[in-house]
Amino acid sequence: MNIQIHSVRFTADKKLLDFVSQKLNKLSLLSSDIVGAEVFLRLDHDDERENKITEIKVDYPGGPLFARKQSKSFEEATDETIDALKKQITKQKEKMRGE
Repeated sequence: MNIQIHSVRFTADKKLLDFVSQKLNKLSLLSSDIVGAEVFLRLDHDDERENKITEIKVDYPGGPLFARKQSKSFEEATDETIDALKKQITKQKEKMRGE
């Protein structure tokens, strides 16, 4: 799977990039149909506690899937975004099978 990670308004360290890549690779175990993923890690207004935003767009047959979550850490936001994408992939797989 081709993964592109963009950090907006900050420079992401290697540990965070590895964490996001590892989570996305686990997502590909759910479905081998995933072609690629584009991740945006954003810092929202710095005065807020929950100012970390993770957006992930997954290239999937039947159309791209997208999820966006905001939390107090990028790791937590990434976990929540991956969970949302897992639900979307499961729904899409059921729809493709005609269930």
